[in-house]
Formats: sequence, C-alpha cells, structure tokens
Amino acid sequence: MATTDRQATTLALAHALSAAERGLAVIPLSRTKLPALRSPHRDDPDPAGPVCHGACGRMGHGVYDASADPARIRELFAAAPWATGYGIACGLPPYHLIGIDLDTKSGTDSSSALRELALRHLFTIPETVVVLTPSGGRHLWLSGPPDVVVPNSAGRLAPGIDIRGAGGYLVGPGSRTDHGLYGAAPATAHLAPAPCPPSLLRLLLPPPRSTHHPTPASTGQHGQGLVQFVLAAHEGQRNTRLFWAACRAYENDIGPALVDPLVEAAIATGLTEREARATIASAARMTRHRP
Repeated sequence: MATTDRQATTLALAHALSAAERGLAVIPLSRTKLPALRSPHRDDPDPAGPVCHGACGRMGHGVYDASADPARIRELFAAAPWATGYGIACGLPPYHLIGIDLDTKSGTDSSSALRELALRHLFTIPETVVVLTPSGGRHLWLSGPPDVVVPNSAGRLAPGIDIRGAGGYLVGPGSRTDHGLYGAAPATAHLAPAPCPPSLLRLLLPPPRSTHHPTPASTGQHGQGLVQFVLAAHEGQRNTRLFWAACRAYENDIGPALVDPLVEAAIATGLTEREARATIASAARMTRHRP
C-alpha cells in the first residue's frame, strides 16, 4: 500500500473515532465511497435466501456494521486496511441523522431548488453541519425525531437533491475518495445536527396511498405516473409536486395533453383550480413552453 494510502487510512480512522465521540455510528469506506468490507455472504450457495443484517456475527454488512464503540471501529478498520474514508449511518440515535445531499454533477441547481422549496413551504434551513464534497456539492446534516423513519431517495424532493435516511450513510468529513477530500464547511464542524424543520420533514416522508385516477390514453404510462405523483401529495407538498410533475410533462412533450388531468389531480389534493393552473403555467415557462 502506498504511503499516502496508509496516511489516508490513519486519518480516516482518527476522524471516524472523533465522530464516534459525538455518538455517531461509523463504518470504513473505500476510495469509491462504498463500504470497504465485502459481504461475507457473497459466496453463499443461495443468494436469494434471507438477507443478513449482521446477525451472523461477521463483518461486511455495510451500514449495519456501523458502530460508535471505539474498540469495534478499530476492529473494522483493522479488517479493511485499504479504507481511506468512513461513512456515518443515518437514522440512528442520538441524532437520527437525515442527510440532504445537494448534488452538482447532474447539471441542476440543487441549492436554488432547495431555496424554492423553502419559500414555497415556509421553512428555513437552520445553522447546522455542512460537509463539502469534492465535486462542489454539499451535505446538510439534520436531526430527525426518534419515532419517524425517513427513507432514502434520489431526486424525489427535487432534481439534484438526494436524501440519506434510515439504512443510508453519509461520507464523513476527512474522508479521501477517488475524486478528492470531503471536509466540513468553515464554522460548522463544531455544530450538532440541527432539528429538521417540520415542513421539510413532511416533504421527506413517503406519500400516502391514493385512489387511481385515469389519464388520457395519449399521455401513456409516464403521464399517468405524473398524475399519480400529484395525487399522492399531502399538505405541504401539493404545489411542489404539481410543479415538478408539470415540468417533467413539458420536458417530455406531453404537457398540453396533461394540463387538465394535472389540474384535476391538484384539486383532489386540496388546491384551487386557479392555484393549480398558475403552478402549471409557471412550470411551462420554466421549461420554455407556452402555457
């Protein structure tokens, strides 16, 4: 192993132990940001058998190996001397961590999308831990309630915004990857994860089940899926979901045919027809189509 890799491993372990002092459960990561330890069940004769989350007692179960115990962390890193980073498990006590991953690689302005959501739903991102990624993105750390399970998602909240919740992990500051170093933003490293604003938390939770509403045959399955996406909105999500669905409709050239079904779906969730049509018109302008 190269000297730089040995140094990266030593630093990653030191940062992981520091995170554990704050109560955060960690696992070693490779330079690819994946768990450094391979699954002990990769050669099992029945890959379709029951999924093991660590009950076998061996290492290599990804985020389910996460621990805040220093002795266990050293044991994990000793088993993965090639590790150059560490992951912080989300959804666990004491913070029940929720990660807001603002991506820049997709070409979308995820920071602006988050600001727009905040304006629409009347919440403010509190002062909290911010981790800067090598690609120019940001991870915002928030604390969730102990009795609420926030799922992982990619682009559901808005394009370019991924959510790390229960069963997921965040790359910890001080980790070195193939693309560079993760580091805490100035003046945030000492902070504890701030509580997630209630309005934002509602947006992060799975939508309730809804009844089926037919859409015109000309819009196909994609159009029907967009209508169902709007119908699944609950209070605090309705405008955002309608705007996102309308943008996707116009981008896929089914916007005009889907206006009325989207308006009907929005009305069913509690918006007025005027509000719905104004939101769809805004989406049309955003995607450079005439409403």
